[in-house]
Amino acid sequence: MNFTVNGAQTYCYTGGKAFDAAQPTAIFIHGVLGDHSVWILQTRHLAHHGWNVLVLDLPGHCRSGGEPPASVEEAADFVLTLMDAAGLQQAALVGHSFGSLIALETAARAPERISHLVLVGIAFPMPVSHALLEASVNDPMKALTMVNVFSRSTLAPPPSALGPGTWVYGASMALGRRVLASNAAVNVFYTGFKACDSYQNGLQAMAQVTCPVLFVLGKLDQMTPPRAAQALIKLARNAKVIYLPGGHQQMNETPEEMLAALQGFLKGCE
Repeated sequence: MNFTVNGAQTYCYTGGKAFDAAQPTAIFIHGVLGDHSVWILQTRHLAHHGWNVLVLDLPGHCRSGGEPPASVEEAADFVLTLMDAAGLQQAALVGHSFGSLIALETAARAPERISHLVLVGIAFPMPVSHALLEASVNDPMKALTMVNVFSRSTLAPPPSALGPGTWVYGASMALGRRVLASNAAVNVFYTGFKACDSYQNGLQAMAQVTCPVLFVLGKLDQMTPPRAAQALIKLARNAKVIYLPGGHQQMNETPEEMLAALQGFLKGCE
């Protein structure tokens, strides 16, 4: 499904179902060098069980046009404009990594419009090492390898994730190469990492959030370790925390547990 946002086409995966204004809606936001496909396993299920899902490609990524957001704040404004374009007065937000910061900032800017907030693999602050930022510009394939080594706690997923024997490391490397190649004008790798590294408003944003918040954290996550989310957890007014056994890529390392966490939390929106 496509929407025109800020004069550019924005692609949103809907799980193979038509958008139904009578159903609750959840918007899913990917992280750096991701696209809508990282959420396929969970969102297709939700779309066939009473939910609208809008699983976006951020501007300048893959099927979406426009300029890639240079900051978390810019991306949050984009999400609110997307909601306007879709005719949504209210929605649940689900974000992973960079997308979790975007979801948090969005919920702070328009608390009355966000019913539930799910923050997957979040940390605040979310610093990116100088070596990784530099490599994302000068040697992107080296940086991509570094990210995928630290993002994974396993090389093969359980049978329910994409199929038995799927090489999750290789699949993520291929996705990263595809997303990076999708924009010849802007290095979305560096732009996304720089936005994460520069974001300073996390604590103030959480203080503005009024809806229930679910933190989904990977016990073995080396990119955004669980300890790095604790300041946000303490500030959240109505928080639930779930620790999954995998690393940073919870959507396909622990897909069933990720779906169960979403279903249990979002049930209050129905």
